[in-house]
Amino acid sequence: MSVDAPVPPEDELDPPGDPESVARAICLRALTQSARSRAELSALLRRKGVPDSAAAAVLDRLSAVGLIDDEALANTFAAAAHQERGLSRRAVAVKLRQRGIDEPVVQSALAQIDGDSELAAAHALAARKLRSLAGLEPGVQARRLVGLLARRGYSPGLALRVVKDVITEAELPEVSDSIT
Repeated sequence: MSVDAPVPPEDELDPPGDPESVARAICLRALTQSARSRAELSALLRRKGVPDSAAAAVLDRLSAVGLIDDEALANTFAAAAHQERGLSRRAVAVKLRQRGIDEPVVQSALAQIDGDSELAAAHALAARKLRSLAGLEPGVQARRLVGLLARRGYSPGLALRVVKDVITEAELPEVSDSIT
């Protein structure tokens, strides 16, 4: 009985060809998994050992045909992160900067998140979480809600105001009176 050498996963196999073909294959594979920023793809190509000149040529071409669009990515990400995950403007900005999005594009994407939508998102998030905290003491509920909002990037003042409102609406007056 013979033991065959294990075959490495497809991700670890180097695509054959010149550096631009390699870069194109790496980028297309990454883009099939999810939308990526130009900076994310550039870092991926650098990690894979693709020469900078070949990487730049491929990234320019993919940008020209619309497969890399940092502005569309930033707008879509900002809307989804704010509406679905309840992230604040500040937290969305941090996430976009981590993805290598340029500052003017970040600011443009953040323009769709105004103070009212931020307040509404924080309120909805706290109200939804409060239901799962029903068995806990009111003080513990308040601390956990403020902590949740802080982790999502909301300012302490906004978090306290939203938690007080949510707890008042849930008719837990002994807690809302103790939150200042």
